[in-house]
Amino acid sequence: MNRQDTSPEAMKIVDDIYRRMSPAQKWALISDAYHTGQQLAMAGIRMQHPDWDEKQVWREWARRHLGDDLFNKVYGADQNE
Repeated sequence: MNRQDTSPEAMKIVDDIYRRMSPAQKWALISDAYHTGQQLAMAGIRMQHPDWDEKQVWREWARRHLGDDLFNKVYGADQNE
């Protein structure tokens, strides 16, 4: 959260909410945000490549997410697998 566009009073409330959350609750927030970002990125890939199946979309997301070098080490360079 950008603290420059949030009042100190509002940030105190937000900080207090986070402080009261359990680690599991914080993890759930992070996980949900990650999966939302993944779904948005994959939706963009589907828009760019409407003819691709879900496996192709996922592989492209993984390649963009991991970078070419790590993607190729983990999954291999062959996109037709």
